[in-house]
Amino acid sequence: MPKQTFVSDIKELRRRAREHMEKGAVTPSYHGDVETAVKILNEALATEIVCVLRYSYHATVATGLDSESVKEEFRQHAREEQEHAGRIAERINQLGGKPNMSPEGILTRAHSEYVEGDTLVQMIKENLVAERIAIESYREMIKYFGDGDPTSRRLMESILEKEEEHANDMQDLLKTHA
Repeated sequence: MPKQTFVSDIKELRRRAREHMEKGAVTPSYHGDVETAVKILNEALATEIVCVLRYSYHATVATGLDSESVKEEFRQHAREEQEHAGRIAERINQLGGKPNMSPEGILTRAHSEYVEGDTLVQMIKENLVAERIAIESYREMIKYFGDGDPTSRRLMESILEKEEEHANDMQDLLKTHA
């Protein structure tokens, strides 16, 4: 294959940068569908918010002899899910969209469910199920974003990596406490 060279018309880049400044970070080289990207990212945002709420609830109400270490794990996961939500909301904003953080309808936008569970083991299982749902849906999002929106793709790849770690943590807890 012939070696590619990087050639860019700087004057043209400068001219295009001044056009449509109201679009912020969305330049003519963005090849995604902004409206669809914002919708998908708002679903991921709702998913993360539901996970924050579920993990926070579990960290508060879990009981049992071995619950303190598990509660701390739930707290840590809640903090990390909150961080994910913030990063996704920021990306939505960069795309010119509005992060939908309204509690109204959040469960219909989220891919995961809010299930409380009555026992420590049930809570661990529900968190594992939710992580598995997030993993599958985030993989689909990553495929959708592809090369058309590499920033959103990389964001979701980094969040997916953490969700896989969370699933592994829940699986380990389940083995220990089941």
